[in-house]
Amino acid sequence: MIQTLLTVALGGAIGASARYLVNVSVPRLMGHGFPYATMVVNILGSFLMGVLVVVLAQKSGTRFAPFVMTGILGGFTTFSAFSLDAAKLYEAGQLGAAAGYVIGSVVLALAAIFAGMAFARGFFA
Repeated sequence: MIQTLLTVALGGAIGASARYLVNVSVPRLMGHGFPYATMVVNILGSFLMGVLVVVLAQKSGTRFAPFVMTGILGGFTTFSAFSLDAAKLYEAGQLGAAAGYVIGSVVLALAAIFAGMAFARGFFA
């Protein structure tokens, strides 16, 4: 358990560092008026999660999942895990649950960010 936790932590450090590099470099290339860096991270992370979930399963490499998927991709973007969960529900034929998960996650996350901002503004203002 401790060894797995350490591999996740190492992967998280790698993923977070990669995200930082994207956050610094993408606005320099594409401009600062739109959150391109976050969009790139979310799309790239989801693509890589899709590739890895298949490759690790086919190559009997699931033992690397904590390091690569939870650690690196989790540190890079949690959107990839969200995308994988939605895809699993969809592929299991649970279309209503998948739609509810996607809509609920996005709407509630946006509501939560505004609620947190309002709370902080009221509490710390």
